[in-house]
Amino acid sequence: MTWQVLVHGPLVGIDERLSRALLDAVPRSLSERASDLGNLTVALPVLACAMGYAVWRGRRAAALHAGLAMAVVPLLVIPLKEWTARPGPLEPWAQGYYPSGHTATAAVAYFGAAFLVSDRLVPVAALLTAVTGTGLVLRGFHWPLDVFASLCLSLLVLGVSSSRTRRSSG
Repeated sequence: MTWQVLVHGPLVGIDERLSRALLDAVPRSLSERASDLGNLTVALPVLACAMGYAVWRGRRAAALHAGLAMAVVPLLVIPLKEWTARPGPLEPWAQGYYPSGHTATAAVAYFGAAFLVSDRLVPVAALLTAVTGTGLVLRGFHWPLDVFASLCLSLLVLGVSSSRTRRSSG
């Protein structure tokens, strides 16, 4: 997928057409609120509360692994943004939209919190992440491929983190 963005392959054309079709499909105030779920000021406190709960329950290592997973997000996303230099849907003069940092932040924070608190919260984490990514596309803050790439990247980070989190809780 990244190579398609780098060479402006056929997948990028489909991505751009899809984005134009979805732009402002809902009122902007709604899509902006949805995309805000990926802000650090929203997602990070959720993870921090879950980490505090895990520490209180004696799961210090699990909390540490979840926190480290969140710390890894910008270390992976920022270099990819710099490397791909993809312009935004509404700001063709700007660059650094691929992959979506907001989507990665939402996924790692909400799934990390769910893994720390209760597996029953995994569907809530999935919903919050999906709403974030959808809001970003509908508002025109990101292309669909930006969001999808972040989900893939987040799955990798979460896979490593959750295996460490679950191992440290046993």
